[in-house]
Amino acid sequence: MRIGLVSDIHANLPALEAVLDDMPPVDALACVGDVVGYNPWPVECVRLIREEADAVVQGNHDRVVETPERYAANRMAEAGLAYAKRNLSSEALEWLRQLPTETSVAGGRYRLVHSHPTREDAYVYPGEFPNMARYLDDGEGLVLGHTHVQGAERAEGHLVVNPGSVGQPRDGDPRAAYAVLDTPTESEGDAEGGGTHEDAVDLRRVEYDVEHVVEAVEAAGLPERTGKRLRHGE
Repeated sequence: MRIGLVSDIHANLPALEAVLDDMPPVDALACVGDVVGYNPWPVECVRLIREEADAVVQGNHDRVVETPERYAANRMAEAGLAYAKRNLSSEALEWLRQLPTETSVAGGRYRLVHSHPTREDAYVYPGEFPNMARYLDDGEGLVLGHTHVQGAERAEGHLVVNPGSVGQPRDGDPRAAYAVLDTPTESEGDAEGGGTHEDAVDLRRVEYDVEHVVEAVEAAGLPERTGKRLRHGE
């Protein structure tokens, strides 16, 4: 089974469209949160994720979109959330409000959370992935986001993946990030001539029109820094 993984879209429609166009054929699409925030296409990104994703968990921006003042210390975050709140329909806001904080894919073999498995909004960078084994059952893997830093690591037999950020990478690479998780079944392994294969993940990047987003951010009256940082993946 091949599962497309996306995270931290942050209302960046050109980046999301580029990712979906670039993604190879998959059996399912999973989103690990933060569909909205920062950029000026919350309506379109919510609509597209609702249409395309088979599993979605709630990110911190999704959770607080109706109370943007909670991010008053971060002008870019507050402004993006306020913009989303003004433009999203009540039905779309309700959809974000009702998203689960955790779900699973691949027949329950992979847990999906936005940030830390047990500490809400705590960042888990790739160097900390080996520590995640303690939160996983035998044979279980973990997909998370929140840091906007792409990475994958095996931790005591568990595969831990952050597909990176679609709409606001922060790892020095301005290209939109995503991943494809391959979880072969026994029958697929037999068909390829060798029994069950080990799960694998392909960490992928794709270019998109960053300058268009920079211009759209300015036109929407959002903080200039929101767009300009995209040029450098920061």
